[in-house]
Amino acid sequence: MAQQVKIPTVGESITEVTIANWLKNDGDQVKMDEVIAELESDKATFELTAPQAGILKIAKQKGETVPIGAVICEITDLAQGAITPAVAQPKPAPAPSPSKSSNGQSKTGGIKEMKVPPVGESITEVTISTWLKKEGDFVTLDEVIAEVESDKATFELPAEASGILRIVAQEKTTLPIGGLICKIEIAEGAPAKAPAASPAVGDGTPASTGSSSYAAGYPSPAAAKILDEKSIPTTAVPGSGVGGRITKDDAVKAQATTGKPSETKPVQTAPVISTGGVRNVRREKMTSLRKTIAKRLVAVKNETAMLTTFNEVDMKPVMDLRSHYKDKFKEKYGVGLGFMSFFTKAICEALKEFPAVNGSIEGEELVYHDYCDISIAVSTPRGLVVPVIRNAELLSMAQIESEVARLAGKGRDGKLSIEEMTGGTFSITNGGVFGSMMSTPIINPPQSAILGMHNIVERPVVRNGEVVVRPIMYVAMSYDHRIIDGRESVSFLVRVKEMLEDPGRMILGI
Repeated sequence: MAQQVKIPTVGESITEVTIANWLKNDGDQVKMDEVIAELESDKATFELTAPQAGILKIAKQKGETVPIGAVICEITDLAQGAITPAVAQPKPAPAPSPSKSSNGQSKTGGIKEMKVPPVGESITEVTISTWLKKEGDFVTLDEVIAEVESDKATFELPAEASGILRIVAQEKTTLPIGGLICKIEIAEGAPAKAPAASPAVGDGTPASTGSSSYAAGYPSPAAAKILDEKSIPTTAVPGSGVGGRITKDDAVKAQATTGKPSETKPVQTAPVISTGGVRNVRREKMTSLRKTIAKRLVAVKNETAMLTTFNEVDMKPVMDLRSHYKDKFKEKYGVGLGFMSFFTKAICEALKEFPAVNGSIEGEELVYHDYCDISIAVSTPRGLVVPVIRNAELLSMAQIESEVARLAGKGRDGKLSIEEMTGGTFSITNGGVFGSMMSTPIINPPQSAILGMHNIVERPVVRNGEVVVRPIMYVAMSYDHRIIDGRESVSFLVRVKEMLEDPGRMILGI
């Protein structure tokens, strides 16, 4: 018996995944619970295991983006999938020939209705974004025929049978889950090609040999994200997918061109000015990751009373302490001594004194946490991720540095799980590693506050009536004014400043 393997639910906000890699080939024998593929979303990478032992039959190829719940492969029992010697069988009576359409396909008489599939728990309707096939076209099983988008992501719609396409819902139509999208008149065989038309007498223009596919030049969601990260226009990448569609492999292999801007095909003709400049315009489809980020940022700005308070920290005491002990620290604990452990420790101490900063709002209730799960923003090749250090208030400096190194390494390798990136009570982001002097970080919901670190610059300051040069860092804390008052926010940041400027207080707990 063959068992279908579907994309599992990997998180409430994840509606689609991309097949990053097949670890087994089509036709391979696999064992139960053996890892057969790697899947990646806009947040993390997951391993797909075989639910039973048998012969693997791959349905979706590497690089394809598929929605949650879609069939990715089948595993056939060994007894069923094994090859048996041929046995002479009596010749069956010839079956009546199926009727043929005017296009040359053999019709079977069946009609396959394609409806909007479930694409996520919170998604109730979708919009037909683009039809990649036209009314009356012959389509094959699993061929992508349309793009469907929700308020969270864009999905590809594969044909559920081979035959003639009859479109029911036109482009830009919004349908509920389960709504009828199209019908396929099931037929066998590809349509017969029409002979090339001769050019009209007296007309020097050659006859058209056919129209290009709607998919030509359009990237898949995964490919669009990669091209956006590389700043490569879609017009510069040839598509090897169905109908000329740009696949993930095409995007990975694409290299940014070093030619002049004029080498890029402009979207519209620009007037030539006297200086010889070019006014090209390039449009690219927004990736699902970018749309998710945009929606979350707008929601935070609209749903919270967000304010930001600032202060400055004299980093000389921390830098002196770090410089004096960093070699012995690494020799004993096997990990470097960075600034993040000092900030994390200072924040945990301050959160004990100001619990509202460590709280959140759920409906009409204020939720206060008696533990400190600190979210640390980590930059990775795929973008910014925010893993969580659990119970940071109970950890030593060495344990915090070890956890930061572990989570950062998993983030760079794309191995962070959803559990490792959810549930934080307070966030820290360090724009200083990129040279930022000052910023107003945005709250990471459902948290109520976030601290922004910045670069350390030598500045003239007054100490004991004298102007001296000190390494100064500006710090910023954005907070939700609905739960945190101005007095609490300012006092919290001052408390963090005091402990960083006198790090012995953190060690002594005073």
